[in-house]
Amino acid sequence: MVNTKRVEPVQGGGLPLAALNHISVVCRSLESSVHFYRNVLGFIPIRRPGSFDFDGAWLFNYGIGIHLLQAEDPESMPPKKTQIDPKDNHISFQCESMEAVQRRLKELGVRYVQRRVEEGGIFVDQLFFHDPDGFMVEVCTCDNLPIVPLVPVEGSAILGLPPPAPACKRPAAATLRPAPPLPVPVAVPAPVSAAAAVPPAQCVPAKAGSYVGEVKAAGIVGTPAF
Repeated sequence: MVNTKRVEPVQGGGLPLAALNHISVVCRSLESSVHFYRNVLGFIPIRRPGSFDFDGAWLFNYGIGIHLLQAEDPESMPPKKTQIDPKDNHISFQCESMEAVQRRLKELGVRYVQRRVEEGGIFVDQLFFHDPDGFMVEVCTCDNLPIVPLVPVEGSAILGLPPPAPACKRPAAATLRPAPPLPVPVAVPAPVSAAAAVPPAQCVPAKAGSYVGEVKAAGIVGTPAF
């Protein structure tokens, strides 16, 4: 079924997509292509809808699917490309060890072209090679490069990146607050000596068993009353 209705633009940008699901490749020999994507790239064959009335195979790994379609007339397909051109259409896979990938390709006898990209002191290694039908595959360390959106706000939101920090601006003169007044100095009284703090002498009525006399700073002076 072909959708011929006018499509209204989606508010806020493009289509509400979620993720890449699969790529589809038409091949001359289904058997050769399954062998390549399974044994070279590590994809796993998965169940394919039985209602299809044409030959093909589905494979899955790394979060995406590869859908292979057997060409109805392999002889009518364009000639297979023999020259590896890194600027040609291709699918790219991130790898953890470029040395391990190179070693495995040599063991399998797969011819490849090697490139290196340098950007601001960051290096990205790339390997390019063909599948059995000449469709190019890349293996790289592209994750070394940071993702820098050209549209900072919208791009950051789409890519799930934190928004850029706002630029610091000096507040306008009208918004400046006056400086608080300096504290008024408070006079502090001079410290009082211990002698001056003693209350003046006073008379104490005589009581039985107590001393009678004057209470002075140096002690109690008097005679005991019995």
